[in-house]
Amino acid sequence: MILFDPTRVKQQIDRDEAQMNDDHFWDDQREAKKVVQRLNEARHQWEQYHAIINGFKELEELFQLLEDDPSIYDSFRSELDHLKKQAHEARQLLFFSGEFDGLNAILELHPGAGGTESHDWADMLYRMYVRYVEWQKFSIQVLDYQAGEEAGVKSVTLLVKGPHAYGLLKSEKGVHRLVRISPFDANGRRHTSFASVNVIPEIQDTIDLEIPDKDLRIDTYRSGGAGGQNVNKVESAVRITHIPTGLVASCQIERSQIQNKEMAMNMLKAQLYQRKKQEQQQAMDAIVGEQKDIEWGSQIRSYVFQPYTLVKDHRTNYQEGDVNRVMDGDISGFIQAYLEKEAKVRGS
Repeated sequence: MILFDPTRVKQQIDRDEAQMNDDHFWDDQREAKKVVQRLNEARHQWEQYHAIINGFKELEELFQLLEDDPSIYDSFRSELDHLKKQAHEARQLLFFSGEFDGLNAILELHPGAGGTESHDWADMLYRMYVRYVEWQKFSIQVLDYQAGEEAGVKSVTLLVKGPHAYGLLKSEKGVHRLVRISPFDANGRRHTSFASVNVIPEIQDTIDLEIPDKDLRIDTYRSGGAGGQNVNKVESAVRITHIPTGLVASCQIERSQIQNKEMAMNMLKAQLYQRKKQEQQQAMDAIVGEQKDIEWGSQIRSYVFQPYTLVKDHRTNYQEGDVNRVMDGDISGFIQAYLEKEAKVRGS
């Protein structure tokens, strides 16, 4: 498996630089921006590659001097640690080769089968992702929040902003299963609940997709924050439904109905673009993932609290026994395992 090919990267840089020198390069602004972004990423990879090569050569020279001058050991150790860090960072970037991996991510959480228990489970996942975002030092905004009638949430939509946020979080798309003693069951019985996570890239003005007005139903409603608190007393929140497909996008973060409508429309376009890619390829797309019902047998990951503690990803078989730590946002191991599996598939 070859994740990085220096020759291919240099050829890509040469092609993009030649394209940028064309007098008509900026005639198509959308395509030009894509080329500039691709060129910047390729240049960064090229610079990282040479920095690592040069660092390794310097380390070899230090190693040869080490036998005669043990006093430089601390310097050698420091340079080695620095090179390891550079190599790790460069390797991580190689996992993000998807078209939208460098973009921010929009997460949608919905409870599945299980009633109040599943609403509470969706709320637990909501907290897990907020904690993960804090671990990553990313920022997060709640675009839409619908509280459950008795507990938990009916739906939550989050915007996560950070380097390669979509590339990291796309692995979370799918059905998540919970097994625990339900706090809502007076008899203390064990329950199984489900919730779905959908992940799309935040795409702003980069999709050339025309949607006829007749295909849209636009509803407005009063914004409500977590816990049912009113954000304002006017119907500034917007929900857009694409009638032919049933896809829905909602936003209530802004006080302006116009701004909420614009954000919701961008989200809807991203979802339609994904569906279009899936139909064209007639298979699981690298961006969209597999569409499944929110029920038994369709889960990508299981979280077991009783009779033992275990979190297992059924796509990679990666698992951890400390379920509380995972629920506190430590899901990096699961994400890394998914990225490495996808890299193997691309390289095979």
